[in-house]
Amino acid sequence: MKSVTIRVTGKVQGVFFRASTKDEADRLGLSGFVRNEPDGSVYIEAEGSEEMILSFEQWCRKGPSRARVVTFVIEQSTPKGYVGFKIAR
Repeated sequence: MKSVTIRVTGKVQGVFFRASTKDEADRLGLSGFVRNEPDGSVYIEAEGSEEMILSFEQWCRKGPSRARVVTFVIEQSTPKGYVGFKIAR
């Protein structure tokens, strides 16, 4: 099991980034959450197989079609045992 945190900035709020991220995570069988941050960025914690995390990372670098990712930061983290993938508010 691999666990990562991801933060993206740019045009990532108001473009369905969170909903699209959840859809992609569900498609890949990942668990964790995504939330908007007060500074305009989007923060993600995701857990799953290394192969699925890699696919998810590649998707997050672009996001949904209306998004424009300017910065992308990914870090390894300790698995927390999330069940399912949620949109945090």
